Amino acid sequence: MIHTYSGKTIRFEIKYKNRASIGITIDSYGNVEVQAPKGTPNERVLQLVEEKWDLIQQKLNEMMDRLQGPQEKVYEHGEGFLYLGNTYPIQIFQDQNIEQDHVVFEGEKLLLYVKLLEDEKIKQALKRFYYQRCKALVEKSISSHQSNFKTKPRSIRISDSKTTWGTCDSKLQLTFNWRLAMAPREVIDYVVIHEMCHMVHLNHDRSFWRLVGKIMPDYIEKENWLALSNWKMTV
Repeated sequence: MIHTYSGKTIRFEIKYKNRASIGITIDSYGNVEVQAPKGTPNERVLQLVEEKWDLIQQKLNEMMDRLQGPQEKVYEHGEGFLYLGNTYPIQIFQDQNIEQDHVVFEGEKLLLYVKLLEDEKIKQALKRFYYQRCKALVEKSISSHQSNFKTKPRSIRISDSKTTWGTCDSKLQLTFNWRLAMAPREVIDYVVIHEMCHMVHLNHDRSFWRLVGKIMPDYIEKENWLALSNWKMTV
């Protein structure tokens, strides 16, 4: 079905099933599907689509951005960077008197203080900020969830992995990706819980996932956030 609303057109498929309510899903290719109880009038389906119009358009725009892949960052005033799940603009200040280039999160902005206005210097200052914040956030999360485990991690490291969000080895050494500082706190908690559960079960068997689900029943939502957002978690 094709429907035009607020000057925009959207194409979606309607499937009638044995269910109690109407639901809308968007797959990884941007296909919109409306699932409705059998016998639901088309007018009711269109009404719900219009009620959810802004959200649908937002998800479709995010889908298009994701398909285009990571956009090259511009290291100048106003460029947006993720922190704890939200995008904040950066403001850059040159100061020859500082001991080290650094970043401060203040007033819904990321303030960068650098000796030299060079892209690489700004990028490295941002990465140091994320490394430091990731370490602090992970340690706090581990502390808050430690009561669920009899064993404690022997060490906590922050890495620049290109393939994993976290790891746990047989020596109970936990490693986390610095980019996690860009994720919402609850997503960071999920990755921490996931790796702490590996202190009990080193593989991904049923017992492992039961333990994860016991501590965080909605962990799949957090996995989905990472899957849909990892493309933009970059400096």
